[in-house]
Amino acid sequence: MDISVIILCIVLASAAFILSCLQFMEKTIPLNNSYLYASAEERQKMDKKPYYHQSGIVLGITGIIFSLLAIQLITGWSWIFCFIIIIIAIMLVYAIVSSIKN
Repeated sequence: MDISVIILCIVLASAAFILSCLQFMEKTIPLNNSYLYASAEERQKMDKKPYYHQSGIVLGITGIIFSLLAIQLITGWSWIFCFIIIIIAIMLVYAIVSSIKN
């Protein structure tokens, strides 16, 4: 097993958790397509709170996914991969539904 892949997963999980916290605290720009593709005028008018919330949740789940992947690589527990797939599916459904709702 390559230790560099495990370290990469841990680094990506940490970055996702940090970005998630920053999104929930509304400290950076919302990392959301609706905000990023909006014109400067539209950005001034829009309520950014739902976009921060959505991005924070998705980044938090992404951090969980990379953490579980690192655990799987360390322990060799293959059942974790099925759990990761389920979490990814839930995250995709959440992202689509919350985008439509926003």
